[in-house]
Amino acid sequence: QVQVVESGGGLVEPGRSLTLSCTVSTAVFSLYDMYWYRQAPGKARELVASISSDRTTNYAETLKGRFTISRENAKKMVYLQMNNLKPEDTAVYSCNARYRSVNQWGQGTQVTVSS
Repeated sequence: QVQVVESGGGLVEPGRSLTLSCTVSTAVFSLYDMYWYRQAPGKARELVASISSDRTTNYAETLKGRFTISRENAKKMVYLQMNNLKPEDTAVYSCNARYRSVNQWGQGTQVTVSS
């Protein structure tokens, strides 16, 4: 079974940057479309960014310019670089991997933006 594992979360001050990582245990990672979602306390889960197998990227409109998604197929990794973090970015960030019938989620990593 494909496993998805996020890392890189933590406590960060407003205005700082943080990069999340996600690794996927599959031999065909390059074929996967990858997504980052987040869920803040008391709010619905929202799509943050996605990157397809052909490296097409999409972002939540409100996050364009601050967040960047990228992938490194040789390492089976996808990254989410987050700049100029704000308290409202506080959430659990989850990585989602999709390919054909596979739709696998990681357990999430907590990002807290606070001074």
